Amino acid sequence: MSMHIEILVEDSSGEKLLEAVLPKILGDRGDPHTWRTHAYKGIGRIPRNLRGKADPGKRILLDQLPRLLQGYGRTPGIDAVVVVLDSDCRDCTLFLAELKALAAGCNPLPNTLFRLAIEEVEAWYLGDRQALEQAYPNAKRDVLNRYVQDSVCNTWELLADAVYSGGSAAVKKAGWPLPGQIKHEWAQEIGPLLDPERNVSPSFTKLRDGLRCLAAKGAV
Repeated sequence: MSMHIEILVEDSSGEKLLEAVLPKILGDRGDPHTWRTHAYKGIGRIPRNLRGKADPGKRILLDQLPRLLQGYGRTPGIDAVVVVLDSDCRDCTLFLAELKALAAGCNPLPNTLFRLAIEEVEAWYLGDRQALEQAYPNAKRDVLNRYVQDSVCNTWELLADAVYSGGSAAVKKAGWPLPGQIKHEWAQEIGPLLDPERNVSPSFTKLRDGLRCLAAKGAV
């Protein structure tokens, strides 16, 4: 039985990564499942109440989430919604509880799955060392060897220290838009090489298994 899934992610580099790995998790689009990914312009914060009026034009994900979920809940043909977020420095257990409480207050609520990248989506690149080193053969192994998988350690900065000339210090000195450009490059270069079966990131594994469970059973 086919499903259609709407996937919300906090930025466009995350969207690019998901578009590269989703067919490896769910099969080719339309065979049998379909999905659409939607990139936002930042994570924002969970609204204090479901009736708060966030500006839709700003496209900040958590600010818009109650409105989005209720809209999807009223839309025929949408079987599930998946929300993919960086945990950053948040306590993951508390953050997930807050997200689920927000969802519980939405009426109607679509079948909704929340998944967190710990601490940032770059943990998923670091979870497949083979793909990373294939994309960046000159990556600094000593830096990569320091990484403890899915730890809170300034993940994107560590990856930049491993693969970018001058490291994260050079990226930060240059300032915006370079950090965003670098993250897009990683999604483009590493994303297509990621192997969902090989990836050792626990948070990536939860995304992979959650999506497959959703597609197989229509429930999490």
